[in-house]
Amino acid sequence: MIRVFIADDHAIVRKGFCQIILETPGMLLVGEASTGAEVLEQAGSADWDVLVLDLSMPGRTGLEVIHALRDLKPSLPILVLSMHPEDQYAVRLLKNGIAGFISKDTALDTLVLAIRKVVAGGKYVSEALAEQLVVDLVGTGGKTALELLSDREYRVLCMIGEGKTVTKIGEELFISVKTVSTYRARILEKMNLHTTADLIRYAIENNLH
Repeated sequence: MIRVFIADDHAIVRKGFCQIILETPGMLLVGEASTGAEVLEQAGSADWDVLVLDLSMPGRTGLEVIHALRDLKPSLPILVLSMHPEDQYAVRLLKNGIAGFISKDTALDTLVLAIRKVVAGGKYVSEALAEQLVVDLVGTGGKTALELLSDREYRVLCMIGEGKTVTKIGEELFISVKTVSTYRARILEKMNLHTTADLIRYAIENNLH
């Protein structure tokens, strides 16, 4: 029996995923959460075979939850759900140790298949993403501008794309305004951009907001 934990902040979406698990032979729904904090709180006192995790949740983000769980449950397969284009997120997340990535656009059709594959020890990505990864592997080997960013720089870029001020970003990440400004300067340099407006435009055009 595969023990599945579902984490998504949208109640209707979460219930839909839970219903799929409840109706699937060989799978058992062992819990659900609507925030990253709830995931980590329950992770300390329960055993799961797989975590299905929404990338964008209030409070601690999916990426922060993934980092925390690497220490708490290093062998736990994590299957990430996202509404964002997979080519913007999947490679970064796979490098951070997740077992699979599925878009919410196709999740209802692929969720059970993806869960079974990652619990068996495999990795799950879409056919399109798998092809892109092969292209990147046999290509020049050069990193894209986004890949040059650290996880924290990447998070700051996304928050800038959401229109948040350096003060607001500092408050949410618990860092000083000066540190946020330093991250912004590094991002501008690595992205070969010049102004905050350029960063906002880039984030919006690439669905990072």
